[in-house]
Amino acid sequence: MDLKNLTIDVAREAVASRETTATALTELHYDRIATRDGEINSFLALSRVRAMTQAQKIDEMAAKGEALPPLAGVPVGIKDVLVMQGAPATAGSLILKGYRPPYDATVVSKLEAAGAILLGKLNCDEFAMGSSNENSAYGPVLNPKDLSRVPGGSSGGSAAAVAADFATATLGTDTGGSIRQPAAFCGVVGVLPTYGRVSRYGLIAFASSLDRVGPLTKTVKDAARVLQVIAGKDVMDATSSGRPVDDYVGDLMKPVEGLRIGVPKEYFGEGLDSEIRRAIDATIDGLKMVGCVVKPVSLPHTRYAISTYYVIATAEASSNLSRFDGVRFGLRAEEANTLSAMFRKTRDQGFGAEVKRRILLGTYALSAGYYDAYYRKAQQVRTLLTRDFVTAFADVDVLVAPITPTPAFKLGEKTDDPVQMYLEDIYSVAASLAGICGVSVPCGRTKEGLPIGVQIMAKHFDEATMLRVGQAVEKQHAQ
Repeated sequence: MDLKNLTIDVAREAVASRETTATALTELHYDRIATRDGEINSFLALSRVRAMTQAQKIDEMAAKGEALPPLAGVPVGIKDVLVMQGAPATAGSLILKGYRPPYDATVVSKLEAAGAILLGKLNCDEFAMGSSNENSAYGPVLNPKDLSRVPGGSSGGSAAAVAADFATATLGTDTGGSIRQPAAFCGVVGVLPTYGRVSRYGLIAFASSLDRVGPLTKTVKDAARVLQVIAGKDVMDATSSGRPVDDYVGDLMKPVEGLRIGVPKEYFGEGLDSEIRRAIDATIDGLKMVGCVVKPVSLPHTRYAISTYYVIATAEASSNLSRFDGVRFGLRAEEANTLSAMFRKTRDQGFGAEVKRRILLGTYALSAGYYDAYYRKAQQVRTLLTRDFVTAFADVDVLVAPITPTPAFKLGEKTDDPVQMYLEDIYSVAASLAGICGVSVPCGRTKEGLPIGVQIMAKHFDEATMLRVGQAVEKQHAQ
């Protein structure tokens, strides 16, 4: 079977018609992982027993002619910041080496209930902190489109696994661009759902007011199918919304003619790669050709987004990561003579340089005498950023903009300059701070053949319109 063109619909139909079996599909993917992932390093652990048990269950249903669930037989990978019962959960960090959680994240349970085959856990930047997947304690992930380049981060393993045909779909997490940016770098589709649309129960937290779980897939329709399964209220997550889930797949059939497309001028300034700009300009022209109305808009507080994000996100990281102390789970420094020494040595040995940097930044921002100047002020600016989007969406249906300032960069190119690495998030963090939804859709390639992604953003809980425009872009570039 051609794994490159294996979408969710193709996989499910092949299993339902007995053209193949879920067991054979699973084995085929494990064979491909064994053959090629040694050079890409996208998987940290494989869950063969669980995957084969699920595949056999699906095959038994198909053999009896029973109606199959929506993701029956679809091979899926899970970012290693989401827990799976019995599987390692490292969050890409040494401090959680050896930890095997006793329960499943809600999104994991939902995928399996929908018939998905859970192949294993995917590499990521440590605690989802990074824009290149070079911060993992278990080695960097390489970009399948060019092994000399990064796949993006922090969900680099999730994007690379889809791009390399190791999985039909994967789950990633996005705190400031960690689904959308790697999707753009690897040439796949990546969805940032509205904050509260998808449960965070079972997610190892980085920044709790920003973290979101979403799918990475080969097509927009596949993204809609996965989002349909994982979206919705969860009693285990008080921040999840009880708002009804739209029919994302059905709404893809609606025309885009007449939709108002906003183009924020702040996203097209200095620093944007010329090839990316040309590709996005061409995409906007293509939307005009299918009947969309294009309007310029302004998001005036965008220039404060990066600094606001790196105050709020690091402050929340400082609080969340205080639980990793060597007492309850993961690594423990045994050579310490006192409890406080054990805390210090465990955290020093277990956390990587980037995680330590962000903990220090966040602790400083929350410290006495600086809280009002930094954290409180950042939250006030966050409100202004959110109002910018609310105002814009009063006049337009979606916003179209770059997701990355450059194509995928070389391994090691930015590791010695944290500020340059942070600036990779310049076009993604504003949507994260505002809590709105966004999607990265492939929209062309550079002269060197590197993928380019376009970002489509919509108002809170309007994933249906966002995905509809995303599919129009996808069709444009498939021609």
